[in-house]
Amino acid sequence: MSPSPQAGTVVLVHGAWADGSCWSNVILPLRHQGLNVTSAPIPLTSLTDDAAALRRVIERTDGPVILAGHAYAGAVIAAAQDDRVKSLVYVAALAPDEGETVTDVFYRTAPHTEAPKLVPDAYGFIWMPEEGFGHAVAHKASPDQKAIMAAVQRPIAVNCIQEKAPRPAWRTKPSWFLIAEEDHMINPETQRFMADRMGATIRSHAVDHTPMYTAPNLVIDVVLEAARETIRK
Repeated sequence: MSPSPQAGTVVLVHGAWADGSCWSNVILPLRHQGLNVTSAPIPLTSLTDDAAALRRVIERTDGPVILAGHAYAGAVIAAAQDDRVKSLVYVAALAPDEGETVTDVFYRTAPHTEAPKLVPDAYGFIWMPEEGFGHAVAHKASPDQKAIMAAVQRPIAVNCIQEKAPRPAWRTKPSWFLIAEEDHMINPETQRFMADRMGATIRSHAVDHTPMYTAPNLVIDVVLEAARETIRK
């Protein structure tokens, strides 16, 4: 039996070089816990475009909502303001404050030595080289999983990371932050700075940049914690 709208909906938002399938190890376990779950397809063309796409997905839901974002999507879930959103979950994510860009917070500290040096193509889109998935994006994933991630990747536009963020929802809504202590893409020190700044409930684990693949139970646990505290009181 499908969960009722009153049970609440978790909207999962992918980051750069990914699509909604990155949450495939998380979706069914959350449904089995009685939550509605949907993934928001964002175009990765600008922060404004992506936030608008997320708002359209939220409009298709009923009842209370939790937004969970990975990496770049941390900026997106904070920009998509909606009164039915009760809490935000950041999974190794970026959280620019008002007037900051994703680039500003990403480069707050020096990148990991394994992080690839990325440049946009002639159309203003940034692609991840295949070796980047193995060394930085998902260095704890299986070889097959890394190959699939590289094959299905979706590029991110430079506009996404250079657009100034609006006033973020985490200033008024409770937030949870899963810090990836072994992240080779977003410095864990930067993640902790952002989590502390937003006053998030922090859960820190020795995982890589994509725990949805390599430690899905940790992601599930933090989403369920947010659900218990904000929509199941």
